[in-house]
Amino acid sequence: MSTVSESKALHALHRSHEAPISLWRDAGRRFRRHRLAMVGVAILGVMVVAVLAGPFFYRVPINEIDFKDKLKGPSRAHPLGTDDLGQDLLARMLYGGRISMAVGVTSMLIAISIGTLIGATAGYVGGPTDHTLMRVTDLFLSLPGLPLLLLIVYLFRDSLKTWVGPEMGVFLLVVAVIGGLRWMPVARLVRAQFLSLREKEFVEAARGLGAPPLRQVVRHILPNAMGPVLVAGTIDVAAAIIAESSLSFLGLGFPPDIPTWGRILFDAKDNLDFAPHWALFPGAAIFLTVLSINYIGDGLRDALDPRKVLQK
Repeated sequence: MSTVSESKALHALHRSHEAPISLWRDAGRRFRRHRLAMVGVAILGVMVVAVLAGPFFYRVPINEIDFKDKLKGPSRAHPLGTDDLGQDLLARMLYGGRISMAVGVTSMLIAISIGTLIGATAGYVGGPTDHTLMRVTDLFLSLPGLPLLLLIVYLFRDSLKTWVGPEMGVFLLVVAVIGGLRWMPVARLVRAQFLSLREKEFVEAARGLGAPPLRQVVRHILPNAMGPVLVAGTIDVAAAIIAESSLSFLGLGFPPDIPTWGRILFDAKDNLDFAPHWALFPGAAIFLTVLSINYIGDGLRDALDPRKVLQK
C-alpha cells in the first residue's frame, strides 16, 4: 500500500516539475485527436502537394492541341482524359489548381485583415465609432453577394486586363472583390470577442500597469480573440474557391487559356452527355478541397472551444 502511495506521490511531483502546457499547444493536441480534421488535413495536403509539385513531374503542356485525341476518356497517355481540343486534363487541372487555391487563400487573408481591423477598432474603442462601423458592416451584409460580384467583375475586368495583363488583372479583381465582400462576419466575431475580453482581469491588470492601448490590443486581447477568426478563415477559403469557380463557370472569371477548375467546368458543360470525365474530375477536385477545408474548420472550432477546455 505504501509503495502505491509513494509512486503516486512521485508521479505528482514529476508532473509538478513539467513545463506548463500553453493554450495553443493544448489546442493543437485536441485538434490532432479530431479524426475528421486529420482526414481533411491529409486530403488537403495531397491536393496542395499535387498542384504545387505535380507540374514539375508531369510535364505535358497545358495548351498542346491534338484533335486526334479530343474528348478521350482516361488512359495511360492521358490519365484524366482530354477536352474538345485534345488538351490533357491532368496537366490543366494541376496548373489551374494553383490559381484556384491562391484565390481562396488570398481572398481569405484580405477578408481576415479587413474584418479584424474593423472589429478590433469597434470593440475596443466603443461609443460612436463602434456604432458607425457596425452600421457600415450591416450595410455591406445587406448587399446581395453574387449579383454584386458579377456586376463588379463585368464592369472592371477589361480595364484591369489592359492595365496589368489578362491573368494578373482577373486575379487581382477576383480576390479583391471576393475578399472585400467576405469581411463582415469576421468583423462581427472580432468585435464580440473584444467587447468581452477588454473587461477581463488580465486586460485590467495590463491597463493598471500603464500598458498603452496598442500594446493591450496586440499583446493581450488580439491573441485571445484569434480562435474564432481562424475558424472563420477556413470557411472563407472554401467560400472563395466556390465563388471563383462560380464566376469562371458563368464565363466572368479567368479567360479560356487559364484553366482554373471552375473554367474547366464551364468549358465542359456542353459535353456532359458524351464526355462526363471532363466535368467529373474538376468537380471532384473542388468538392474534395472544400470538404477538407470544412473538416479542418470543424476541428479548429472544437479545439479552440473554451468549453472543451473546461470539460477536459
